[in-house]
Amino acid sequence: MYALVDCNNFYVSCERVFQPQLNGKPVVVLSNNDGCIISRSYEAKDLGIAMGAPEFKVRQELKQHHVHVFSSNYALYGDLSNRVMTLLQKFTPHVEVYSIDEAFLNFDGMAIVDYNDYGLQIKRSIQKWLSLPVCIGFAETKALSKVANKIAKKYQERTKGVYVIDTEEKRIKALKWTKIEDVWGIGFRLTKKMQAKNILTAYDFTLPHNESFIQKEMGVVGLRLKYELEGKSVLEMEEPKDKKNIAITRSFDGNITTLDEMKERVSTFATVCAEKLRKQKSCCYGVIVYLRKDKYKVQANRYNFYKMELLPFASNSSITISNLAVKMLKTMFEEGEIYKKAGVIVTEIIPEDQKQFHLFEEENPKHLQLMKVIDDYHKKIGERKIRLGNQDLQKTWKMKQDHLSKKYTTNFKEILEIKCQ
Repeated sequence: MYALVDCNNFYVSCERVFQPQLNGKPVVVLSNNDGCIISRSYEAKDLGIAMGAPEFKVRQELKQHHVHVFSSNYALYGDLSNRVMTLLQKFTPHVEVYSIDEAFLNFDGMAIVDYNDYGLQIKRSIQKWLSLPVCIGFAETKALSKVANKIAKKYQERTKGVYVIDTEEKRIKALKWTKIEDVWGIGFRLTKKMQAKNILTAYDFTLPHNESFIQKEMGVVGLRLKYELEGKSVLEMEEPKDKKNIAITRSFDGNITTLDEMKERVSTFATVCAEKLRKQKSCCYGVIVYLRKDKYKVQANRYNFYKMELLPFASNSSITISNLAVKMLKTMFEEGEIYKKAGVIVTEIIPEDQKQFHLFEEENPKHLQLMKVIDDYHKKIGERKIRLGNQDLQKTWKMKQDHLSKKYTTNFKEILEIKCQ
């Protein structure tokens, strides 16, 4: 039996954990640079505030309805997500983190008499220890557990946030209820094709006469999804894997027109890529620098630019990777042009213990010791305080975050204060 645990309106719920006065009130969270709405409370949804709506377009509506607006606080969300995933491991050792607010659980080999009661125990534990609301769907396959979770979330008063598909009758009823666009793995384009073939529900997707069409459009992925919805488990739990590419790209809060400004941003992105490499105990050979001009103010049709170079040796040193990225930037950057976005991508990644040493050209051995000291210090204080000389000492991303809440769980200076009388 599988389960999908999904945190409700996760970013909004994280904000409410330390600001309970927001419970029952409309709340939204914005994307990077306070661009679009990416999380809404149920109260905000009831007001008709659309998901993905640009903040500037609905600003008056938000003020009119006294909606509480927050910038994305990824330090807080990431920490609470880790706590949820750690807590789930107390209920089963088989936990697959699917996203920041979702996880698949597997209960093979465990003697559980009543899955509904077990789900309620999980839900109560997360609510008690973290004050985060979740919904849980149980089923024989991962795809069906997704469907069960949607039912649990849609009818929370009736299901208490937990729903189990454990009979053929429940499976068929659930599939007939699920629209094709809500099926796991069916995107916008596939939805249009399915609807054109009169495949309107998940149940229609499983009908035998549609199998050849599904195979043609989706290949083996579509057939696996069909089997999953039929109750045949073919998607196993996935073990955490090291990333093959690591990318740090960001839009700027304003325009960048000078090389010095861009060097600072690119150096910062390269440094974070190196940190992520060290965290997964990897090194890279390839470094890619990406620049994007303001497409509305360029004379030519092209506004995206990439450049890649290989290191002579595998590295995860912030200094080495940053130096190469800045070197490439100098050959790409055009003074006077307006840039809106940039990024650094590291590729050709290998495990750290498989790094080959070179006879004539090798990285300064002091880098390894220095990076370890920096990582240990940052892990201890929870912030990137030690930086390269060409980085901004005040901010990491320089994003527009006019509505940012405190880092209640990752910064001692912003920890919640309680007055006892």
